[in-house]
Amino acid sequence: MAELKTKINDQSVEKFLNGVPDEKKRQDSFQIKKIMEEITGEPAKMWGDSIVGFGSYHYKYASGQEGDWMLTAFSPRKQNLTLYIMPGFERYENLMKQLGKYKTGKACLYIKKLEDVNLDVLKELVILSVKHMQESNAA
Repeated sequence: MAELKTKINDQSVEKFLNGVPDEKKRQDSFQIKKIMEEITGEPAKMWGDSIVGFGSYHYKYASGQEGDWMLTAFSPRKQNLTLYIMPGFERYENLMKQLGKYKTGKACLYIKKLEDVNLDVLKELVILSVKHMQESNAA
């Protein structure tokens, strides 16, 4: 079975975020970090080399594969800020309509800068996502 490359580690989140070359993206990243810490009550931790994650849950698939994954996370990528909304977006259709300017992948929310989105709606999205992950993965 393939081992996950993205694992929690002891690299410095502050050092990673301070290394973001784009000033605006760096400021937005620290703001997202603060928001996610407040929502999860968990400190930011590095997952792999470029993902800042908060909290964790244990999963086990029918295939027998199991592991730990972050409840929520973000990464300041070159193209945009990527926020990881683990349950995906289908259940949050109404919130997504109010969010602002963004794109999505399966569990990824892509935004250029925080001004492009409604912060209250973004916070609500993260709150609901984290709550869903905690409830559906409770031991």
